[in-house]
Amino acid sequence: MSGWWKRTVERLTGGAKLPAGFTETLETEENVVAIADVRSGGHLIASSHGLWLPEDSGAHRRVGWHLISKAGWANGSLTVTEAEETGTAGEAVLLTDRAPRRYVLSESGKLPEAVHKRVTGSIRSTHRRDLPGGGAWFVQRKIPGRDGFVLQVRADPGTDMSLVEPIAVEVAEKLRQARSAEN
Repeated sequence: MSGWWKRTVERLTGGAKLPAGFTETLETEENVVAIADVRSGGHLIASSHGLWLPEDSGAHRRVGWHLISKAGWANGSLTVTEAEETGTAGEAVLLTDRAPRRYVLSESGKLPEAVHKRVTGSIRSTHRRDLPGGGAWFVQRKIPGRDGFVLQVRADPGTDMSLVEPIAVEVAEKLRQARSAEN
């Protein structure tokens, strides 16, 4: 491997070598920032665009930072709660959390810190609104590789979505008007 190519690979992977068996393709401007082995097999790979999760098939699937609702580190394990886009309300994106997945790591290295930094770094603002039967979180987040922010709305389980959706439309419209006024 030439010196130029080796330096390019090191820059793109943060000095880390992508693990054998990782066959997925990174985006042109996607950089790897941390890698950790999962004891049950596969790897967690934090990149500038998201967290690559091992699948049962042996492949890896990237979850964008804006779709990680929670990530917690305890006792050698990283627990990740991924959100699924379930619809829209005006310009707001409606989310539902999937069941948390727990990954026991052989060695954590820089991964927990990188995940925490990227998840929290994607958040511009959060607001909680209590509603009958529960409530909802309204979160403005940056999507890797795109300009601007998106409004995401995550309702608590059991919350009446017919109450959430008109509020989401109204909030998204107010945010759009505020952005227009700034420009």
